[in-house]
Amino acid sequence: MKGTKSPKLHQREIQERYSRYVEPLVRQMPWVLRITERKGKPSPVFVVKERVHVLDEGTNPGSRKVSSVLKERGTLYGPALWRCRPVLRLILAEVKDGLGIPLELQQFVADQRVSFRGNLPLDAEAGEKLALLFKLQERVTDMDRVELMAWRIERCTAEEAGYWWSRITQFNEAANRWAQAGLRLLLGGQPGDPAVIEMLQEIRR
Repeated sequence: MKGTKSPKLHQREIQERYSRYVEPLVRQMPWVLRITERKGKPSPVFVVKERVHVLDEGTNPGSRKVSSVLKERGTLYGPALWRCRPVLRLILAEVKDGLGIPLELQQFVADQRVSFRGNLPLDAEAGEKLALLFKLQERVTDMDRVELMAWRIERCTAEEAGYWWSRITQFNEAANRWAQAGLRLLLGGQPGDPAVIEMLQEIRR
């Protein structure tokens, strides 16, 4: 059809946009979403990482300096990934650069197979929302509950996402585990509860 771009041309444009506008921000933004492959897991694997600042004492007195490392905070793959992809695209679409210009990151997960492999920069809101979802969906086999959690996390404010992320990560192991269990129930309902499907159908509209 006249005016229709070929898939290869479209992918080339996306790669050029990535190299020019997106990739330079990977070392600056507080969170990163890595789309990759891992042995023994269905591809692709989404890995969300948080930039953590650490103090490097060095070997000489007075040589202390602050550096940053990326700490893995959760993964998503398989049925849960495909079920939640519409929500992931909404979250990624809201990420902007320092001037408030949308990075349009949703285009990197738009094709059916998610062929893109690489790192996407995330602001604090997107990073904490993805980290919440990736962590809470662990051990949940009911995909209706997983998708419901995803939609409700996407609708959280930045402040709510930051608060809940801190509640499930910044205490001792038992307290974090209890908070995660409680938040799964709050956002995803009880296993087998018919209201889960009813709420999911309503929130999709």
